[in-house]
Amino acid sequence: MFAKNLYKYNPIDDIECLFIEKKHSTERRSNNEVVVQISGKWDDMLFFFAWEEQMNCLHISCLINIEPQDISLPTIFELLALLNEDIWVGYFSYWQEAQTPLFRHSIFIDRTDKNFIDKLTQVTDIALTECERAYPVFNAVFKQKISPRRALLPITLM
Repeated sequence: MFAKNLYKYNPIDDIECLFIEKKHSTERRSNNEVVVQISGKWDDMLFFFAWEEQMNCLHISCLINIEPQDISLPTIFELLALLNEDIWVGYFSYWQEAQTPLFRHSIFIDRTDKNFIDKLTQVTDIALTECERAYPVFNAVFKQKISPRRALLPITLM
């Protein structure tokens, strides 16, 4: 018979400490959620970290601060599909309630994971890199009304 573990690990505490130490603005929304503001190349990015205790899963979202102006959902979803074709880790999504795109990824962790901070830093760096790479594309489609395929031409030539 196994003894029950009385201590429940919550990585949100570590996340909050890590980003406060890096001098980023943080807001603890609940015991299982923290928001971190990170300055990006084009705009500030809001990272949402949510801990799902039952699954031992940390969900990471990076909100891209661009609202579409009279763009149809099929156009938005075409852009998301095209952007996601080249991504190995995470994916872009669209938060309809806030009318903004975001990058999402989840990682499974437990309290014995000694590489958690390294994994978190790596995923955060990937999310920031992908959001900064896609920001001009979202801007072209959402603000300048350029078609998704045409807007993607500059980054596919890199």
